[in-house]
Amino acid sequence: MTTILAIETSCDETAAAIISGGRKIRANIVASQIDLHAQYGGVFPELASRAHAEGISAVVSRALAEADLDYAQLDAIAVTQGPGLVGSLLVGLGFAKGLALATGLPLLGINHLEGHVYSQWLADDFSEPAFPILAMIVSGGHSELLLMRTHGRYQRLGGTIDDAAGEAFDKVGRLLSLPFPGGPAIEKAAQAGDKNAYAFPRAKTESAYDLSFSGLKTAVVRAVTVQPDDRNHRPRRAERQAQLRDDAHIPDVAAAFQDAVTDALVAAALAASRDYAASALFVSGGVSANKLLRDKLRQRLELPVYSPPLFLCSDNAAMIGAAAHLRYLAGHRSSLDIEARARWLLSEDVYAAG
Repeated sequence: MTTILAIETSCDETAAAIISGGRKIRANIVASQIDLHAQYGGVFPELASRAHAEGISAVVSRALAEADLDYAQLDAIAVTQGPGLVGSLLVGLGFAKGLALATGLPLLGINHLEGHVYSQWLADDFSEPAFPILAMIVSGGHSELLLMRTHGRYQRLGGTIDDAAGEAFDKVGRLLSLPFPGGPAIEKAAQAGDKNAYAFPRAKTESAYDLSFSGLKTAVVRAVTVQPDDRNHRPRRAERQAQLRDDAHIPDVAAAFQDAVTDALVAAALAASRDYAASALFVSGGVSANKLLRDKLRQRLELPVYSPPLFLCSDNAAMIGAAAHLRYLAGHRSSLDIEARARWLLSEDVYAAG
């Protein structure tokens, strides 16, 4: 059975995992930086890379200890190559390359988005549906809608043309003075709110599979903050220093905003499910932990909807190991001179050249 050490440092989670057979989690260690970045209301890239550098050795050691394994018992080392923050990616890549060089184990550079797709395979009760499969990845940095034709083959149908869904949650959360990250905080506040208290827009894009959240964010700013008379006022700047209106009820704003975001995501998935003969929809990424989104997808789509366990929705190394398993069996190997890729569409097939 193939056993892989996986490393993930694409953003603000320093993570390492040991995965056997592409399905069994032997260890899954995640060192979160939420408290570090909370004061900024978002991830501070330089601080993230420094924290990765300080913690990665201990995280990898903890994963090996928890799995009760040493390097001689591993078959490969997998690491997130992109997309993500370059400084963060470089830390993980550098550490993984050093391990591969020192141990002689093969190296696999893995696409972070493919990791989110393969997080589904780590669920205890998962049974692989027939291909093709629709895959929606929604997180702080990504909103992608893909058609997975078979293992390792993807067609990008659409995605965000501006803010990612998770990014919109974070920005509105910061506007409302809610804790970082914004997604869980808004979901919690929305439980006491009325989604009909505000009529926030659902953006119409040229393609039914594309998404747009910047207009929604601006609508929230205009609806709940004190607006100056200056015609040149820019809501984007006001987002950081805006004064909330006295009649702005945070739970209502949260509920209406959450309803608008989830409606947009469901509409894109629904359009794709009608246009493509897929057997199922996979929804993954940090925003996939949102209960309202999961419920709406299952209520409105005729396809079975799969989502990973909550602890695998946010960034983790277990999903990187699951994706690496099939890449390893297919004979893919990466050279020690692979570079970090800040942008890397999953539809791009660069593994053979890697």
